[in-house]
Amino acid sequence: MPPPVGLIAGWGSFPVEVAQQIVMSGGRVCCIAITGHASPELESICDHVKWSGVGKIGAHVRYFRRHEVRDVTMAGKLFKSDLLFQGSVWIKHFPDLTAIRTFGPCLLGKRRDSRDDSLLSAVTRTYARSSMNVCPATDFAPDLLIKEGLLTGSTLDEREQQDAMAGWQVAKQMGGMDIGQSITIKDATVLAVEAVEGTDACIERTGQLCRRGGWTLVKVSKPNQDMRFDVPTFGPQTIQRVAENGGKTIVIEANKTILVEREETIRLANKHGIKIVAFDAATIENHLPTVRHITAA
Repeated sequence: MPPPVGLIAGWGSFPVEVAQQIVMSGGRVCCIAITGHASPELESICDHVKWSGVGKIGAHVRYFRRHEVRDVTMAGKLFKSDLLFQGSVWIKHFPDLTAIRTFGPCLLGKRRDSRDDSLLSAVTRTYARSSMNVCPATDFAPDLLIKEGLLTGSTLDEREQQDAMAGWQVAKQMGGMDIGQSITIKDATVLAVEAVEGTDACIERTGQLCRRGGWTLVKVSKPNQDMRFDVPTFGPQTIQRVAENGGKTIVIEANKTILVEREETIRLANKHGIKIVAFDAATIENHLPTVRHITAA
């Protein structure tokens, strides 16, 4: 029998769907469920679950070793602004010695660097030293990656195409600087840029700034996206936030964006009249030609 997959589960339905896909394919899952983030539903899916603070990296490594885990994957959101800048990492997730050694150079040195890529690369190196391979979650659940095409609504009109193109260029630059992966735009004017606060807060801020509505959300991967972590993800909650704040179009990057709760996401988008279109990078760089509808797979 092959060894179980080690899953580090954060917030949202993404880790739940990854665990389900592994089990459906005949695999086993041993899960580190991050306290205050992960879903209790994981208890009924995984072979074994250990609830733990995000700062207990040494305990996580020992847990996976006991269960003979070789491949580890990360899925789900961590609320970085709360963990790093509001003190909960010290209260709820008090770090162990391995975590201090892992994050110390990033968070405690003279040249502090708490960017996602820096922190998660440090975690990856810690697992590598323990002979564990950190793999993309999409290796185990490839169907969650959205393909190019229209998910809902009709082909973008001329104004929407203009906003999609301009927004894509800005979002790629923001991603390249490891600031965020989402921006909102209307009439070629950028309304808001996602930073540490996350996509939902960016969307809500856009609603406050653009009472007229009709704006576009553009969500892309980083130019050199490491698919092992921080892959752009959206689902029903994103649709609900966009609808509540007057957005009408969502542009995402095909083959680099994870769609969770697909049926509910599409149902909500159709209900609120929100267009969702996924472009491959090569396609949008070719001036956004019309794309076919995605079949309901």
